[in-house]
Amino acid sequence: MKYKITLADKTYEVEVEQGRAQLLGTADAAPEAPKPAPPPAPVPSGIGEALPAPMPGAIVEVKAAAGDAVTKGQALLILEAMKMENEIVSPRDGVVTKVAAEKGSTVAAGDPLLWLG
Repeated sequence: MKYKITLADKTYEVEVEQGRAQLLGTADAAPEAPKPAPPPAPVPSGIGEALPAPMPGAIVEVKAAAGDAVTKGQALLILEAMKMENEIVSPRDGVVTKVAAEKGSTVAAGDPLLWLG
């Protein structure tokens, strides 16, 4: 019987008969395709651009409310992940149109935290 075996990114073709094996040839294995990024958060009609959670964690503090004008770099939320507090900042100037995250809630990577109009 003939088999193809991949070890350390190299593919080996071997033939096995009762009691003995023979190497027939080698080839480099094709690199593994990268995993696709998670889909972007859905954007409800008319409320602007969703700001997704960059990692899973717990919301420690919400510093912005719907209707607040914010500037690029302004802290909007504090997200605790792996026992570290991460400041989530505004990527641009705008107005917060909706806040989805609440203090004490947990989020997954990619979950919308709030929307900027």
